[in-house]
Amino acid sequence: SLKEMRFAILCTFIGAAIGAEAVQFIDASVLTSLIPVLLIAISLYFLLAPSTRKIDGEPKLAEAMFALCIGGGVGFYDGFFGPGTGSIFTVCFVALGHFSLVDATARTKILNFTSNIAALLFFVIAGLPVWEIGLTMAVGGFIGAQLGAKVVVTKGQKWIRPLVITMSMLMATKLLWQQHQQWLLTLF
Repeated sequence: SLKEMRFAILCTFIGAAIGAEAVQFIDASVLTSLIPVLLIAISLYFLLAPSTRKIDGEPKLAEAMFALCIGGGVGFYDGFFGPGTGSIFTVCFVALGHFSLVDATARTKILNFTSNIAALLFFVIAGLPVWEIGLTMAVGGFIGAQLGAKVVVTKGQKWIRPLVITMSMLMATKLLWQQHQQWLLTLF
């Protein structure tokens, strides 16, 4: 419920706001080469993890610590750079919070929306948004969220895991292609 996620939402908002401010002063190119590796690692985690159902036992991080570290940290990353944020939140909820993949996906949507709104707000204040691209992405994100919610409700666990793996690998491939396109074209 939103009530139990209030602190995580707050930490995510603050992290994303700080990230959106920081990106205006720091070169994000270092992250560009790390993100595909992270997305491939996330895919491998979900591919090789024995189960993504709710794990018995205590979460590896207390709720407040999870909100501060993961909400704030991933929120910062999303405000600063962004690709793969949903996958990162999801793997953190499953691996550290012991949530089922369905619950992790639902919580991810809330925090990802929060970080997007925070970053947008701070980019608007700074006068930086490119509205045409932003609105197109917002419409695409809304449609994707609606389709994703329907898949979660109708298909559940058995569809989410392959989708997380596939989307993480596709995003990693896209980012690697963008980074190394010239070199890859010389191979053929």
